[in-house]
Amino acid sequence: MQSTRFLAARWFALALMAAAGCAKSEKPAGDTTKAPPTASGAAGGGKTFTIAMIAKSSTNPVFLSGRQGAEDAAKELTKSSGVTVKIDWLTPPTEDGTVQAQRISQAVNAGDNAVLMSASDAGKVVGAIDDAVERGVPVMTFDSDVPNSKRFAFYGGDDALMGRETMDELAKQMNGQGHVAILAGNQNAPNLQKRVEGAKEAAKKYPGIKIVNTFYHPETPQDAAAEVIRVQNAYPDITGWAMIGGWPLFTKSLLTDLDPKRVKIVAVDALPDELAYVDAGLAPVLIAQQPYLWGYMSVKAIFDHVYLKKDVPARIEMPLVRVSKDNLGTWARQLQTWGFTGIDPKYLAMAK
Repeated sequence: MQSTRFLAARWFALALMAAAGCAKSEKPAGDTTKAPPTASGAAGGGKTFTIAMIAKSSTNPVFLSGRQGAEDAAKELTKSSGVTVKIDWLTPPTEDGTVQAQRISQAVNAGDNAVLMSASDAGKVVGAIDDAVERGVPVMTFDSDVPNSKRFAFYGGDDALMGRETMDELAKQMNGQGHVAILAGNQNAPNLQKRVEGAKEAAKKYPGIKIVNTFYHPETPQDAAAEVIRVQNAYPDITGWAMIGGWPLFTKSLLTDLDPKRVKIVAVDALPDELAYVDAGLAPVLIAQQPYLWGYMSVKAIFDHVYLKKDVPARIEMPLVRVSKDNLGTWARQLQTWGFTGIDPKYLAMAK
């Protein structure tokens, strides 16, 4: 049996390889995985292996990136293994834990061989996850974990660390002084709750920073941007935004609605539409997740564990990337290698 330390190091190395442009582990809570159903023939030695992918929202660009990563990994595995690996995209259009639970059952009933999901509301999906595992369909989570379920592994960043880094970077931009609002997305998402906690913890180090409040909203660019403007108008003394998700930066509206000389933003995520905020100085620093890897690395882990019967760590960490004007071009080109379009050519042309 390979050691947990060796396995974690192996998967971290794989993550770094994928992040470069190719294509403390915990015991899982009740890993009672049985052989997956053989309706598709995969576990029984056939040629098809289907993974249901259930992200939070099909309208959120970060999850579309994860889908692309999953599809690319499936293509690579199909070519290298001779098994046709398929992604069954079952993500609801908007966040809904109840619908996610229904989609898990749908995947099991359809004969899918495994489930990969990011939970909008852990409490609403834990029963469906456990039922799937009991019926022989292993479940892995990414981005937003369900640690008290029978899922066999989780892939994602350290959410508390994301929150702390967001606040630390914002405090630097504000010279340790000012009023800060935390933009927090879905109040029921466990990963976002941890980021909020991390941000509040980091803020305690800066006596000159006052947190006005934490503001929740539907996770769409339009809803998020509208919430920022509503709050900014209600609290005109806000000079900093700690955005634990980059939702409003997927629109251009804040570039004209907020003054970068007066207000600074630090946000999690750094996708093509957000790069203009770095360039304009409104969001001098973005804490980038690598959402492509959510799908890419998770599909590889599922295939290893479920089909090839290999051991994988119960927690596989995703490295974070600090994006600023110092590496804007490098990051833009990385996004391009992951299949992102709509990237401003001037960023792609930057030396670094």
